[in-house]
Amino acid sequence: MRKLLNFGILLLALPLLAQSNAGELRLKVRGPDGLPLKAFVELSSDALEFHRSFSTDDAGELVTRNLLFGPYRLQVRSESFSAYDGIIEIHSLLPIEYVIKLNIAALSTAVNVTAGSTLLDPERTTTINHLDSKAIADRPASLPGRSLPDLIDSQPGWLYEGNAVLHPRGSEYQTQFVVDGIPLTDNRSPSFGPEIEADDLDSLTVYTAGIPAEYGRKMGGVIEVSTLHDAHPGLHGQAVLSGGSFDTAGAYASIQNSWGHNTVSASASGNMTARYLNPVVPENFTNRGTTAEFSLGFDRDLTPKDRLTLGVRHELSRYEIPNEQFQQFPQLQDPPGVTRQLQTAGNFETIGIASYQHIFSPNVLANIHGMFRDNSADLNSNNGAWPIAAFLHNDFKEAYFKAAISIHHGRHEWKAGVESDNLFLHENFHDLITASLSDPNYPFDPGTPLSFAFTGNRPDLEQSAFVQDLIHLGKWTVNLGLRWDHYQLVVNQNAFSPRLSAARYFPSTNVILHASYDRVFQTPSFANILLASSPTVVSLNPSVLRLPVEPSRGNYFEFGATKSFFSQLRFDANYFRRYMNNFADDDQILNTAVSFPIAFRKAVIYGAEGKLEIPHCGRFSGFLSYSYIVGNVWFPVRGGLFLGDDAVNATTQLTGHFPDSQDQRHTGRARIRYQLTSRVWLAAGAEYGSGLPFAFTGTYDQAVAQYGQQMVNRINFADGRIRSTLSVNVSAGADLYKKETRSLRLQADVENLNNRLNVLDFAGLFSGSAIAPPRSYFLRLAASF
Repeated sequence: MRKLLNFGILLLALPLLAQSNAGELRLKVRGPDGLPLKAFVELSSDALEFHRSFSTDDAGELVTRNLLFGPYRLQVRSESFSAYDGIIEIHSLLPIEYVIKLNIAALSTAVNVTAGSTLLDPERTTTINHLDSKAIADRPASLPGRSLPDLIDSQPGWLYEGNAVLHPRGSEYQTQFVVDGIPLTDNRSPSFGPEIEADDLDSLTVYTAGIPAEYGRKMGGVIEVSTLHDAHPGLHGQAVLSGGSFDTAGAYASIQNSWGHNTVSASASGNMTARYLNPVVPENFTNRGTTAEFSLGFDRDLTPKDRLTLGVRHELSRYEIPNEQFQQFPQLQDPPGVTRQLQTAGNFETIGIASYQHIFSPNVLANIHGMFRDNSADLNSNNGAWPIAAFLHNDFKEAYFKAAISIHHGRHEWKAGVESDNLFLHENFHDLITASLSDPNYPFDPGTPLSFAFTGNRPDLEQSAFVQDLIHLGKWTVNLGLRWDHYQLVVNQNAFSPRLSAARYFPSTNVILHASYDRVFQTPSFANILLASSPTVVSLNPSVLRLPVEPSRGNYFEFGATKSFFSQLRFDANYFRRYMNNFADDDQILNTAVSFPIAFRKAVIYGAEGKLEIPHCGRFSGFLSYSYIVGNVWFPVRGGLFLGDDAVNATTQLTGHFPDSQDQRHTGRARIRYQLTSRVWLAAGAEYGSGLPFAFTGTYDQAVAQYGQQMVNRINFADGRIRSTLSVNVSAGADLYKKETRSLRLQADVENLNNRLNVLDFAGLFSGSAIAPPRSYFLRLAASF
């Protein structure tokens, strides 16, 4: 341990990259006389759905960052000179310098390449889904708080449960967002935390296997989010206005100015809607919400070898908790003047980020990141709350530090580093039972106290170290990694986690075969963990089971293949298995909207995914994906808080298993886009889900009284599953004005065109169910300069 500490202290003195597998291109364009040329540059990669246009500066130079590893097509044009058209490779974290020499047009010819040249990345050791700025800009409409989750949910292996809570390959709340190199491991769904607006993104990359060793703690899925845009000289910006069904309206604006070695950027957004969360009944009672965001960034190249980046971001959301039928209308036995329930909640967050990069030599680069975050969550109830009035004010302060060094040596791309994440948790919760004991729908066990209060404070201390190596071996590529984690909150544990992925490219058939193994150590959710683990909860019920929630440990396996067809289509297919001990799940305090972590003995999750993608084929582009998943969880309970009958069942149910709450066997998604004219496009898509399992303890008649006949018709009580969901969506877009860097775009979307009542979740968090939106309409107007 002492040696490990000494190693960590050494690396603390070293100045991390925004993405684990992303590099930087430094391009210089020269004329036949060797003098700088101002040129127009296009960089594209079909494998990454990447296409961007640039202009070099007066010195003929261009720097573009955060380029995901892979092949790129580089096209360079300058008036009176021949064009350059060729393929470059980005497979190193170190900046890569290219010098392009253009001859007079009559003296040379361009290099001819086909679109298929960048359709496959022979050195990719796992399936990675990547969305670039164009796909983000043309995305289908989203309700406030969901623009980023909706983009992720469109990828194979992901699905929603409840209120836009993302679940990758059967995992429960084990998703982490890496924002400009900073991991955020708390729940980022609309009901738990403010979102980063999708318009603020430059790109995002999604991992569900072959996860680099530098990422840990939350390992269901990793989403690398980059908000850092390339520093084009001069003033640039965009403004977006949007609106549609459910009184939804939003505005977004950003501006960036680059001069010399400096770049300053700022953005702000605000949104409102009458359907913020997924309602629990079709009537959509009490569901208004607002969101807002502001960010400011500064980037400076101190020297050709040193770069400083600073950023601050403030986000907030305020919303109402949707009511059930019982909660919306006063009970018959209540006195006159009793109002309906109104529970309101809010999330507030301020983040400050600083990073510094230094290049020691053409083969050695070091980076350091630091972050401080202040996050709070509130829940309040009015006098009409039924059956319980709940009040919560939680907050945490987080101080994060990470340092890494990257070394290119021959066939090897080494990276090693350490990180320290320290959260200081504060929880404040109290409730008051408002239901009468004489009420026939009284939901609590006899002996439950009429009021309860809890306040707690404790630090969550986590440290880690990692080393990884990407090895290029001709047609073979191997990625090796080892990670060490230490977790100290309710329990004190540590673990070593090896990672291995490999790929073999067969150029004669345009096929890549790949396999990966990820050992994972996943820390529990810290939401209300102090409350759930406190001895004071024994007063909530005569029967209580309280067990410490330990980290999950598991093994992830994936085997897959990627093939291109006709230089136009790419097909990815994967088979995966996940074995987890201390499988993480969640429960809620009494009948409130306050969740806390629990754990079961083990889980086995397996399935297959396939995705057929057409980056561009004439005027068409799009994708078709399918996911199959089976998940089972085994008793007994290993961690968490259980009250009343749940406590009795937890102590007696020692064997057997049940379906994972994300056990949706079949999920299909499709979207096709057609470029009607140079300025007008049309798109259509569909999403199908075979339905999640549920566990409703009441009778059929009670379900009808609580949720209504229309919703109960979408539940299959005999099979214990929600009936299948289907949503058809259409979009149309037009460039109203386009000249050089200035444009004005209009987009119209119709969601759930078939107007099907799609029940996403039943008998889950937030009073028991979640219903997707009915047919809805949205408009979006975006201007850029």
